[in-house]
Amino acid sequence: MNPEGELYPIAVLIDELRHDDVSLRLNAIKRLNTIALALGPQRARDELIPFLDESIDDEDEVLLALAGELGDFVEYIGGPEFAHILLQPLENLTAVEETMVRDKAVESLNKIVPVLNQAQLEQYFIPLLKRLSQGDWFTSRTSATGLYASGYSTISAAFQDDMRKSFGQLCLDDTPMVRRAAATHLGDFAKKLSKEHLVTDIIPLFNKLAQDEQDSVRLLTVTDLVAVAEQVSPEESKAYFLQTIKAMVADKSWRVRYMIADNFVKLSKAVGEEITREDLVVAFVRLLKDNEAEVRTAAAGQVPGFAQLVDKETILSYILPCVRDLVTDSSQHVRAALAMQISGLAPILGKEATTEHLLPLFLQLLKDDFHEVRLNIISKLETVNQVIGIELLSQSLLPAIVELAEDKQWRVRLAIIEHIPLLATQLGVEFFDEKLGALCMSWLGDSVFSIRDAATINLRKLTEVFGVDWAKQTIIPKVLAMGTHPNYLYRMTTIFAITAMAPAVTPEVIRDYIMPTVTNLVSDPIPNIRFNVAKSIEALIPVLSLNPDTKPLVDQQLKPALIKLSEDPDHDVRFFAHKALLTVQ
Repeated sequence: MNPEGELYPIAVLIDELRHDDVSLRLNAIKRLNTIALALGPQRARDELIPFLDESIDDEDEVLLALAGELGDFVEYIGGPEFAHILLQPLENLTAVEETMVRDKAVESLNKIVPVLNQAQLEQYFIPLLKRLSQGDWFTSRTSATGLYASGYSTISAAFQDDMRKSFGQLCLDDTPMVRRAAATHLGDFAKKLSKEHLVTDIIPLFNKLAQDEQDSVRLLTVTDLVAVAEQVSPEESKAYFLQTIKAMVADKSWRVRYMIADNFVKLSKAVGEEITREDLVVAFVRLLKDNEAEVRTAAAGQVPGFAQLVDKETILSYILPCVRDLVTDSSQHVRAALAMQISGLAPILGKEATTEHLLPLFLQLLKDDFHEVRLNIISKLETVNQVIGIELLSQSLLPAIVELAEDKQWRVRLAIIEHIPLLATQLGVEFFDEKLGALCMSWLGDSVFSIRDAATINLRKLTEVFGVDWAKQTIIPKVLAMGTHPNYLYRMTTIFAITAMAPAVTPEVIRDYIMPTVTNLVSDPIPNIRFNVAKSIEALIPVLSLNPDTKPLVDQQLKPALIKLSEDPDHDVRFFAHKALLTVQ
């Protein structure tokens, strides 16, 4: 290749990166690996990377793509021994104004740093980290906080000391954004430190951040607390963190209280059984009774997880009274969160206590005014059923299901349809046929297509639950009867139902029950019906082909039907008929 030919890829890239059109510059960035392969590692290092380093004055969208590409670029510049070359352009990107670009650059640096050896880290990465940590603009300092966990374990003790001191300065930075970033990454950095340095360096920094004047900083220290507590003994957790936990639970900012409520189970596991039993039960009760609905919602989501960490007596004496109050909470979101979680208490309490204490609460939630509460309790009934059986719930369950099934909001009706197969498994065939069978058929005539479509899929799932014989006696005759309805939507639903149920029934059922209706609808006056018949036949062919007795029907009845449809005056009918014929030939 001549010299001009060799220079062509980089010349094209330069032209595209300098183009006024942002989409062209984006495409050039996304093809960097291709360009690098064409150039080879040497020229990629000598020409491409320096050029990219000078090209950061660009649109944020382009810079974001560049920051992401550079993280996977080590192999294109010759491997780990040259990986430090990528640090410079990424350092520039970590200091730009746009947060997403900075975050992506930090993410890419965290991919590259682990492949650097000790010499590269100390010669190139540590100076980079120092420059970012001491930058005049807060943007570089916030980026620096996300890099301390990378490379710490590989460098010498002297450099490790400097890193800990430097991180400590960022935790005490005058700018709240920097302190927020430091709080975000404190837990990750703490995991890299020895126990000694954790106690001497990280815990004091954590305590400072946990008492920060900004609640946006304090709330981030909750996850730090979990990360640090996991690395010390329960006794040390009690000594170092108990007062902080109590302060967080009582924090004047509801956002801090929400954060600790949302992480309460993780925190309890991290600090150990003794603190949980002796000190955190009261704290959890306080969160369950918080005056902010958001906090109570988060705490309600932690109820079954926390209950697993304490004894049954504690649950009955402290947790359950709060749960009773939450069942009638003024916030529908709190009640919905509780309804999603309360069934998790049943396996912990056992049959007797569940029947005595939880059952009345389940029944009350099933009658709640807010549809999401009723949906959530129904969706989790399987757990309760395994403990006490469905019989005790069925009398209250049925009215709730019927009410949801007829809700004016179609999405609510759709949600209850999706739960029907699970309920069918729990209720049994006799109860289902008597109470819910007609309801399932009524959905096939719903005015909303999504409901009719979901109802046909529901029939297939019910066939899988109760068996083909049940479907043959109960569902299929009713579905096929709709195939002669004067309203074409009912006939359409018949075709959809046949297509959906085909994989769940036997070839004999298709032959004896479904085939006559399908062949009859081939001549339907509505083109939409006819092309759906072609799609239905395509679904029936594989099932009939499984059985030697029914396989001849494909050639005898279905293929002639498709040939007829392939000559239909309607273009769509012909298209789907030809497509279905390909499965026969």
